[in-house]
Amino acid sequence: MLRRLLPLLAATALGASAQKYEGPRPPKPDLPCLKHAQNLVPMDVATAREEHKKDDVLYVIEGAAATARTPLASPIFLIQADKLVPDKLQLFRLTPRDGRREILFQAKKPPKPILMEVTRLGPDRVYKLEVEESLEPGEYSLSPEGSNQVFCFQVF
Repeated sequence: MLRRLLPLLAATALGASAQKYEGPRPPKPDLPCLKHAQNLVPMDVATAREEHKKDDVLYVIEGAAATARTPLASPIFLIQADKLVPDKLQLFRLTPRDGRREILFQAKKPPKPILMEVTRLGPDRVYKLEVEESLEPGEYSLSPEGSNQVFCFQVF
């Protein structure tokens, strides 16, 4: 009996993983979007400027707040990956200060990224990123590891 079930289970698993994603798609490759039901909200794209202070680096993003907003404490992002590697995106909370947003990377105690789960949704490189913990209201950014490019959003 078990011999008959194993091939059937394997075929079912392969069929399920090969299904094409039929949901909403980001408007451009490498542009993460907030998912609100069947609607997608493109995130703000910017480049963080570095300000060096001794061994620390302060990353600054101009503007007091992101225009991409979500009421969800555990947002879901969709991205169609081309050049970006979804597993290398990191989520950080930003501090609004003096009409701009900042994050300080101290040499002795760098900030820890907020954990996310990355799931490939089909063969066409669409990925879902889910925040693993609830976010407090505030400013946040997704950034590729080792890059100053940021994708900003606000939880309200």
